[in-house]
Amino acid sequence: MPKGSKPKTRAPESTLEENKYLRSLADKKCLVKITLDDNEVLAGMIEFFDSTFIRLTRDGEPNLFVYKHDIKYLSAESQ
Repeated sequence: MPKGSKPKTRAPESTLEENKYLRSLADKKCLVKITLDDNEVLAGMIEFFDSTFIRLTRDGEPNLFVYKHDIKYLSAESQ
């Protein structure tokens, strides 16, 4: 290491921003689209979430528990 340079710090494991974002979507009852790893697309509202899964409430279809590790993308739909 060159003299006078600082060692690089590691990025934090979690910034907790994911929880804030999901909480805001759940509180606003926003319609979200979830794209799974196999490219299946689900739509609904986030009713509940924890560190492992998201509960997706859907109109006219069964509610789902979606494991976070199966999610490729999650986006809020414009209303």
